[in-house]
Amino acid sequence: MAGAAIGVVHCLGLPSKFTTLSLHASSSSSCSVPFSSLSFSSNLSQTVFSKGRLSMSIIRGPIHHSIVCDAEPKKKADSAAKRARQAEKRRIYNKARKSEVRTRMKKVLEELEVLKKKPDAQAEEVLPIEKLIAEAYSVIDKAVKVGTLHRNTGARRKSRLARRKKAVEIHHGWYTPAPLVTA
Repeated sequence: MAGAAIGVVHCLGLPSKFTTLSLHASSSSSCSVPFSSLSFSSNLSQTVFSKGRLSMSIIRGPIHHSIVCDAEPKKKADSAAKRARQAEKRRIYNKARKSEVRTRMKKVLEELEVLKKKPDAQAEEVLPIEKLIAEAYSVIDKAVKVGTLHRNTGARRKSRLARRKKAVEIHHGWYTPAPLVTA
């Protein structure tokens, strides 16, 4: 890049619709490499910069300095703006659905933990928890159906709830696993 070893750079003439953009090295800069000024012609500035914004930054490296000039359009194209709106709407929708899944799972796991710690628990006390599990399964299945969760993630979360329930039942002796049959 021309002017790669510039110490100080001055940018002259940046009105809202400028005709030229010139970059010049100052006389006080400690450049060991001769610097030639950079210019953008008026035809380039009219087509690129008149409908957008110009950002300039100086990047100082250990060996050399660089000047970066970026021209960006002022607004996105209509289709890109629509995509951005749709993506934001989906993000909020998915966030709410994932939050509901986490909340339902947390309620089930907390109830199972309370039941596991209870010394005189009865087998009938699992029935309200089974209703919570059914509700959690329903929410997980809906999240998978609409694409918020991957189907393997949904299966893993449902399996986690079933395993925890089974562990509580085994802990209290309400369920005895069948012995492994070797062939």
